[in-house]
Amino acid sequence: MERVQKVFDKYPDAKRDALIPILQDVQEEVGFLSKDAVKEIGNYLKLPTSKIYGVATFYNQFRFEALGNYHIQICRGTACHVKGSAQLLEEFQRELNIMPGETTRDGVFSLEVVACIGACGLAPAITINGKVHAKVQPDEVKDLINKYRQEVKENA
Repeated sequence: MERVQKVFDKYPDAKRDALIPILQDVQEEVGFLSKDAVKEIGNYLKLPTSKIYGVATFYNQFRFEALGNYHIQICRGTACHVKGSAQLLEEFQRELNIMPGETTRDGVFSLEVVACIGACGLAPAITINGKVHAKVQPDEVKDLINKYRQEVKENA
């Protein structure tokens, strides 16, 4: 909770109007909004945790689980959609056995759907830890996952 307190130090005498910036900063500092962090924010702002969760779940920028070592973002923008990103998403879900917003049990992969990654000419595109992978086809998903699993083993 030291890292959450560090955020609070930036907002002395904060009120309800500081909730979103505090949520953003806590997520930046900790990586996600844990139950304990939400409780601490509620205590600090004198707001019920239900209010904190209500605001945080309204905005898709907030997450309640830690990201995996490899954060996969599937672009669902128009160009990627037309070129088959729905099938890519299905394949990643099947191979990793997780849904968007979740992290694999081993903590290696997390999956997220994003509106656009700005790589329309490379559709369908995904990013893994910010690295763009262009024109990805469903039959390439398993190899991509295996490549990154191998990296984890090599770096262990």
